[in-house]
Amino acid sequence: MAAAHHEPLAEPAQEILRRLGVPPAAYANGELRTISPIDGGQIGRVRIDGPADAARKIEAAHAAFQVWRSVPAPRRGELVRLFGEELRAAKADLGRLVSIEVGKIPSEGLGEVQEMIDICDFAVGLSRQLYGLTIATERPGHRMMETWHPLGVVGVISAFNFPVAVWSWNAALALVCGNTVVWKPSEKASLTALATQAILARAVTRFGSDAPEGLAEVIVGDRAVGEVLVDHPQVPLVSATGSTRMGRDVGPRLARRFARAILELGGNNGAIVCPSADQDMTVRAVAFAAMGTAGQRCTTLRRLFVHESVYNQFVPRLKAAFGSVAVGDPLATTALVGPLIDAGAYEAMQQALAAARLAGGSVAGGERVDLGRPDAYYVRPALVEMPEQAGPVLEETFAPILYVMPYTDFEDAVRKHNAVAAGLSSSVFTRDLGEAERFLASEGSDCGIANVNIGTSGAEIGGAFGGEKETGGGRESGSDAWKAYMRRATNTINYSRALPLAQGVSFDID
Repeated sequence: MAAAHHEPLAEPAQEILRRLGVPPAAYANGELRTISPIDGGQIGRVRIDGPADAARKIEAAHAAFQVWRSVPAPRRGELVRLFGEELRAAKADLGRLVSIEVGKIPSEGLGEVQEMIDICDFAVGLSRQLYGLTIATERPGHRMMETWHPLGVVGVISAFNFPVAVWSWNAALALVCGNTVVWKPSEKASLTALATQAILARAVTRFGSDAPEGLAEVIVGDRAVGEVLVDHPQVPLVSATGSTRMGRDVGPRLARRFARAILELGGNNGAIVCPSADQDMTVRAVAFAAMGTAGQRCTTLRRLFVHESVYNQFVPRLKAAFGSVAVGDPLATTALVGPLIDAGAYEAMQQALAAARLAGGSVAGGERVDLGRPDAYYVRPALVEMPEQAGPVLEETFAPILYVMPYTDFEDAVRKHNAVAAGLSSSVFTRDLGEAERFLASEGSDCGIANVNIGTSGAEIGGAFGGEKETGGGRESGSDAWKAYMRRATNTINYSRALPLAQGVSFDID
C-alpha cells in the first residue's frame, strides 16, 4: 500500500487533552514517552508516579472510602449518571484519542467509549438493585437475611488494547457499590487514562460535596507502582487485565494477604464451523473476530475448526477476505486493520508464523505493510492452514493470526477446542439445534463466553465478562458481577423474647 499523507499526531492529541481539561504539565514534560502506533511518533511525555506517590494516592482513596460508603447507593448512582452524560459529550474527542494512542479504527475507538456509556447506564440502574435475600429460618421469632457492603479501595490494572472501557467496567460498578478506585493504566495508554480522569472530574464537580477528594485516582508508572497497588493492605480487591504471565504474579501476591482478585488474562479463542453453517454470515463473523483491532483483543478468534465437508468451499472464501481487507492508517484511510501496538508485537507475530511453517503450516499473509513509516508496524492478517493443533496454535499470540484446521467429528472438534490452557471466548456456527446445544452444554465449550452464530469478540456489557482456566476466572461488567466488589454479611435478628438455638442445641444456664 502506498504511503498516505500524514500529519504528526502530537498536536491533535494534545488539543484533545486540553479540551477535556487535562493540564499540560501532566502530559507535556514528563518522563514517560507516549508513542502512537499509527506513525511511531511521540504524542506526549507523561509525568510518572513513584512508589511513594502510588502509596499516597491509595491512602487518599482509602480516606475517601470512609465517606463514600455512607452515601446512599442511589445517590452514588447519580454520580455515575453524570459521568455517563459527560462521556456522551466527550465521546468524539475521547474516541479519537483512543484511536491516536492505541491505533484503533475510528468506529472501534468510538465503540469503546460507547461501552463506557453503556456500563454507566447499567450501573445507574444497579444502584437501586443491590439486593440481598431474606432467608427462611428454623427458629421462631427470628428473621435471617443477607446484606451487601462496600469493600474499600478497588485497584484496577488495565491493558493497552482497551485502554478506557475495561477501567469503566470496574469503576462504574465499584463506585455505585460504595468503593473508591485507584487505576494503573498501561504505560502504552496513559493519555487516555488522564483524559478519562478529567471527564470524571467534571462529573464530580457537578455532583457536589458528597463526593470526597480521592474518590478516583490514577497512578502512572511501571511495574514498581503496580506492585504497590497489588501489595497495599488498604486495597482489598485488584482487578487486573493482561497476560497470563502477569496474572501468575498478581494472583499469588494478592492471595498471600487474602485480598481478592478479578483476573482477565489470556484468551486463545476457538470456533467451530459446522456443515450447516450459513457461510456468508460466518465469513463476516470470523473476519471481524480474527482481524478486528488488528488481532489485539483478548477475545480475538485465533483457532478455527472447519468441517471437512465444507472446508474446500469455506476456507478459500475466508482466505480471500484476509487478502483483500484494507490495512492502513486508521485516521487517514478507511482501512479496517490498523497497526500493531509496537515492534515487540510484530516480532512475536513473525516468530509464531515461523514456528507454524516449521510445524507444517501453510501461511497466507502475515507480511509487513510498508506505509513509509519505519517506526510503525502494519501487517497483513495471516491465515494459517495447519495439519493439526500443535506448536504455536496452542499459544496465544497477540496479533492477527488465524489458525485453520479441518475436523470430521463434532465431539472431537469440541475436545480439540477445549485442549488449550485459556478459556475465555468461543463460538459455534451451525443451523443444527443439537450441535448448538451440545456446544453450550456442560460437556461442550469450557469457556466463560460461548456463542452460537456470532464471533468470539464484541461482548455486550449486560453479560458477565470473563473466562476459565488460565484466563483467570474473574468476571466483570454485567449480570451479578457487582457482587465481586462487595462483601456479604448474613444477619439473624431475634425479635422475640425467647432464645431458641439452631440445630436443636440446648444450652440452659441458671
